[in-house]
Amino acid sequence: MPAHYSLSETEEAVKRRLGEIPVRREALAAVSNLYRAAAAVRQHLENSALRSADLTWSAFVVLWVVWIWEEIETRHAAAEAGISKGTLTGIIKTLESRGLAERRQHPDDGRLALLRLTPEGLALMETLFPAFNDEESFVVGALKDEESLHLADTLRRIVTHLEEHGEERRENLRRDSPAPPRRGGRRRSS
Repeated sequence: MPAHYSLSETEEAVKRRLGEIPVRREALAAVSNLYRAAAAVRQHLENSALRSADLTWSAFVVLWVVWIWEEIETRHAAAEAGISKGTLTGIIKTLESRGLAERRQHPDDGRLALLRLTPEGLALMETLFPAFNDEESFVVGALKDEESLHLADTLRRIVTHLEEHGEERRENLRRDSPAPPRRGGRRRSS
């Protein structure tokens, strides 16, 4: 379902709202469009390639991570998928109930669990991924191959920058202005 307002309408509304507020508009445009593009891509892929397999985006990403790494600790799978361990638990339960993944206790540390795909999960990924990639190709269809590679490199630089400097930046921000308690009453651990 398309957004209520077009991208250009939204950009015009943002310009009107911000007026003379001193912000870096190029950073705003980049991050805003990055977010909108990610949401649009995710929605398209869930409603095209992933629909036939009855998978959510998050479930597919977990399957992808496990497929690539063959066997992975659940905590690392959650980090690689960009989801919380709690969210991963629900996804694993669903994947296990569908016979696509299995969990087992880590042989060296009973507190840890390992995740791997079942033969059915492997077969699904081997048939699903080509269809998924066809939709990836559709998504970037307006770009030339060189532009797709340039975009991938640009996004990689953003991710690398955050991996290398993001935690230090967040620590400095927390030090200067401690986070308020969460609505549930829990405080984020430092």
